[in-house]
Amino acid sequence: MAFLTHTTRDFRLAQMRALMDAEGLDALAFTTGDNFQFATNFHTDVQVWERPIVAVFPRNGAPFAVMHELSTTHVRFSSEAGHMWLSDITLYAEHPRVENRLPLLPQWPALVADTFAAHGLARARIGVDAGGPLLTAIARLPHARPEVMVEKFRALRWVRCAEEIAVMRELAGLTDWAQERYRENLRPGRVCQELDFTLFAMMAEESGRRFPGEQFEVRGYSLSGPASAAPHGDGRISGAKFQKGHGVVNIIVATLNGLFIENERTWFVGQPDATQVKAFEAARAANQAAIEACVTGAPMSGIDAAAQAVFEKAGLAQHILHRTGHGMGTILQRFPEDMAFNHRPLLAGEVYSAEPGIYIWGLGGFRHDDTIVVGQTPESLTKAPRDLKSQTVL
Repeated sequence: MAFLTHTTRDFRLAQMRALMDAEGLDALAFTTGDNFQFATNFHTDVQVWERPIVAVFPRNGAPFAVMHELSTTHVRFSSEAGHMWLSDITLYAEHPRVENRLPLLPQWPALVADTFAAHGLARARIGVDAGGPLLTAIARLPHARPEVMVEKFRALRWVRCAEEIAVMRELAGLTDWAQERYRENLRPGRVCQELDFTLFAMMAEESGRRFPGEQFEVRGYSLSGPASAAPHGDGRISGAKFQKGHGVVNIIVATLNGLFIENERTWFVGQPDATQVKAFEAARAANQAAIEACVTGAPMSGIDAAAQAVFEKAGLAQHILHRTGHGMGTILQRFPEDMAFNHRPLLAGEVYSAEPGIYIWGLGGFRHDDTIVVGQTPESLTKAPRDLKSQTVL
């Protein structure tokens, strides 16, 4: 099963209600694209800074949304497929209409305020996930009280339900399949971007077989040789080629129905030298240590500390340029941004990337990245090989 059902909806609704009960709120309002998708299961197709949207979940009563006319047909497709988790939707337009007139973008604050009032929230205490236009709209309701609570909204998304993890597990399997295709196609002289795009086309075809009718997306890139000493490349990818003797960091980021997976591996084009082998083995061991630290109840900062200890023991810690990972879910680089300094206990069902890396100027980067579910025994959703023999293409 590659889609999210009402099992996930009910899981998330329970979290929302728990937050409203704990904070004495009458409703929650979701305005950012990722939060909107979390709440509604709708794949947002607008940039909210130019076309604001809001989904509102009252403590008592049915949820509703104010959305942009651009989404009209998309909403119909989603609703007819049974994916959309609410049906009460008010649309507005960004251009004057000759007929079938909708409220216009400049009227957005008044429209939202009127919609809140029509749903009995004119005197409500409303938790919101951000400031911006929504606060302007709620200000038109003199007895309503908006409460911006970014961190508490983030906490709604810490733990994934079993159905979400099942979807991520299936997607991870596709990325492992792609890593095997990478091994088959990597060779000296090939243009890095050409191989990447070829791989993504193969993944698109395979996803059509595995997940027909679902929302699949993929992106990433290959960093070969000295360019990989910058975690995201040297900014000169066009025309870059794999060369014999290079180490390569390849990055696959895939999304299925709003849930992300990262799968990254370090490769060698030809036999690596002793320095490359030492750095590779340290990165592999650090990745494994980070995975093993994703234990329920252990401190979040322990993930970073475990990986760093490996690099320190190998005498390579001076080449670390970033924390060991980040949370994953409905966005890729999900909070917390302070993983290395955040000591709260890990919760069962959280999902993190484990991607410790080292970067040696003139030589390259060395990084493996797996997507890990926190548990008494951590589960690595990505399972592509990481050993030196498998990652060396002769």
